[in-house]
Amino acid sequence: MKLSEVESSMKKAVEATQRAFNTIRTGRANPSLLDKVTVDYYGSATPLKALANISAPDATTITIQPFDPSTLSAIEKAISISDLGLTPNNDGKVVRLNIPPLTNERRQEFVKLASKYAEEGRVSIRNVRRDAVEETRKREKNGDISQDDSRDNQEKIQKLTDKYISKIDDMLKEKEDEIMTV
Repeated sequence: MKLSEVESSMKKAVEATQRAFNTIRTGRANPSLLDKVTVDYYGSATPLKALANISAPDATTITIQPFDPSTLSAIEKAISISDLGLTPNNDGKVVRLNIPPLTNERRQEFVKLASKYAEEGRVSIRNVRRDAVEETRKREKNGDISQDDSRDNQEKIQKLTDKYISKIDDMLKEKEDEIMTV
């Protein structure tokens, strides 16, 4: 496994963690809250953002304007059964979501959720490191590379691991601050 492949895999883990963070409510309206919502559209689970225009006109409201007005009730149902805890309001053309202010207890739950997502990202990065180090050791054992090259590779892999884990830690700190800001 080349170092560029290792770094690419680690970047993907960081990006996946960022996408997970985007789905956590922070008390402000953010269209990315709806990224994980899928709508039953003609028998297939379709991402909400593929069926509608989603915007946040102000800090407490998200509006969802479907491209096809006949999907309004399906969109409303999908949001209702999602784990967002939001109640959709349908006026016949647009679905509105009012984002209530978060209670302190709810904020704590979201911080724990963010920590869980961050840990999953760290584990993913460490798995990439483990696989790369194993491959390096295997190549050294087979005589493909020298012991010094193997050690250098392992040090570079560890430096990449430290770099990307610290990125996740920084993202977590930022997300926690965002969640706890009233």
